[in-house]
Amino acid sequence: MRERAEGGEERGPERTCIVSGLKGSPEAMLRFALSGDGVVVPDILHKLPGRGVWTQLNAAVVRQAVAKQAFSRGFRASVKAGPELEADIDGLLEADALRFLSLVNKSGLVVAGGAKVEAAIRAGAVAALVRASDGSPDGALKLERLLKGCLGDRAETVARINLFESRQLDLALGRTNVIHAALNAGPATVAFLAKVARLTLYRSGALSLAASTATGATREIADTGQP
Repeated sequence: MRERAEGGEERGPERTCIVSGLKGSPEAMLRFALSGDGVVVPDILHKLPGRGVWTQLNAAVVRQAVAKQAFSRGFRASVKAGPELEADIDGLLEADALRFLSLVNKSGLVVAGGAKVEAAIRAGAVAALVRASDGSPDGALKLERLLKGCLGDRAETVARINLFESRQLDLALGRTNVIHAALNAGPATVAFLAKVARLTLYRSGALSLAASTATGATREIADTGQP
C-alpha cells in the first residue's frame, strides 16, 4: 500500500500516474495542484501548496488525462482541466529551460558566435552545443564535422540542442542573432541539461538522441566534478 501524506498525496521515492498507473520518481513525473476555484494547475517546480496528483512526463498522457477526466478522479472532486493544459505545460517547461540557460550564461560558461564556438571545440572544453532551430543547417554540419574531427569518439558525449529559436536564445543570452553557442562544463550546465531532458521527454514521450546525450553529459560532468 502506498504511503500518503496527511493531505492525501503520495510520499516516498515514487509517484503514480493517474492515467497509466505507472510509477516514477518525482523528477520524472509532472505534478498538478488545484487553484482556489478548482482549476488544475501544472506545478513543474513541485512547490504549489495543497494535495497534488501526478502524470507521466508526456504530452500525450496529459492529453489523455484531460479527455478521460482523470484529474477529477485523482483529486476526488469535480475539477476544471481544458485542452489548453497540454500546451501550457510545454510553455512552462520551455521557459524553465531557457531560464536555466540564462544562468549558464551568467556563470560565464557560454560562448556564442561561429568563430568562438569553433575555438571552444578545438580546445576540447565543450559540454553542449546549442543551435537555433531556425538556423541554417550548413553551419550545424560544419560544427558537427569539426566536433568529430577534434574529439573523435568523445564527440558523442557532447549534447546537441536545437529546441529554441534564435529570438529565444537572444533573450536568454542577452545577445543578438545567436545561432550557435557552446556550453562549458559546470553546475549550471548540469542543471540546464536536466531541464532540456525534461522538455524533450515531455514533447516526445521518450528521450531523443539529443536529450539522451544531454543526460549522459550531465552524468559525466557530475561524475568528473568539473567546475
